[in-house]
Formats: sequence, structure tokens, C-alpha cells
Amino acid sequence: MSQADVNGVPRELPDDGRSLVTWLRELGLTGTKSPCGSGHCGGCTVLLDERPVLSCIVLAATTRGRRITTIEGLAEREDELLEQFAEHSAAQCGFCTPGMIVAARAHLSQPHEPSDERQAARRALAGNVCRCTGYTRIVDAVLSCESAEEGAPCAK
Repeated sequence: MSQADVNGVPRELPDDGRSLVTWLRELGLTGTKSPCGSGHCGGCTVLLDERPVLSCIVLAATTRGRRITTIEGLAEREDELLEQFAEHSAAQCGFCTPGMIVAARAHLSQPHEPSDERQAARRALAGNVCRCTGYTRIVDAVLSCESAEEGAPCAK
């Protein structure tokens, strides 16, 4: 029996060719979207061992023994980044928002040079497509966490 940790819960993995996004959605974790199904839009971004991956091009069976965090997992731990997206009106239709937040969380969790925070945030979100915004409010939400003092909720 092979398992993966999904948002802190051990789950038995499928042994067929299902994609990670398909399996997660079958588990009821429908916050992770699958807009393109080919790894081009970022809407299916999840964290795999704290690193962002496009779950539509990852086979679920390959995640054995690994930690998967979805947007629901970030919500369960009350990640301040979700609040910042709301405060900055960073979500328009909301379809890309889960992938954007997960990618932003990965960016904020990694050490990087603060010399050009706006450009670094834009690079971190470059694989996530939003058709509704000009990205300014999304980047502003990420930067509000970026500038939080060390140890603040956004830095987790």
C-alpha cells in the first residue's frame, strides 16, 4: 500500500495513470483547478514537499511518501497570504487564485534577495495565468507578506 501525505492526512495513492490533480479532486479537494490539463496555466499548482508543481502533469502514483499541500491545506493552517489576497482584492473571478496563492506561498517560503521584491514576486508567479487582472493586486498581496516582519504569519 503506497501513501502520500495530503494536507497532513495519509492517503492511499491510486496505482493507475491518474494525474495528481484528478486524484486530489476525487478526494474532494476541488480548490485545485485543472484549466489546461497540460501544465501551461498554473491553475493546478500544489506544493509537493513545499515546492510548487503543476499537478496536471504529475502522476499521483509518483508522490509516494511525499507531502502534498493544496489550497485547502493552506486554508486549514490559516495562512495569512489568503487574507492578504482578500484585503488587496487580488481575486477577480477566482479561478486562478488557488494556484496563484500556492505559488506565492512557495516563493515566500524560500530565501531570496530583497533588492527587487516586485520583480522576484512576478517571476515566482510567471507560470500562473490570470485572464482577469493585470497582476498588480496579486503582486501587491504577495509583497504585503514579503514586507511583514520576520516571524509574522506571512513568513511561515
